[in-house]
Amino acid sequence: MNEANRYQYFSNTACEYFPCHKLGGDYFNCLFCYCPLYALGDQCGGNFEYLPNGVKSCMNCGIPHSEKGYDYVMSKIGEIIEMSKK
Repeated sequence: MNEANRYQYFSNTACEYFPCHKLGGDYFNCLFCYCPLYALGDQCGGNFEYLPNGVKSCMNCGIPHSEKGYDYVMSKIGEIIEMSKK
């Protein structure tokens, strides 16, 4: 991790749920523990599924926890902002 970009990464290996997704490899970013893209529904771009009860499950998605996850999430923030406008 580049020192200038250290704000883009946080790993909480002491968390009782760590790692919450099985990504493989040593890199696991906890910065977006709760994914801000969840609100985008089927437009988030992740590997999700809707459960029979209608709840969106992101267990098979690792985008926010991956090495390029910070950049991806930030590229979608504008969509979340637009959604939240009245």
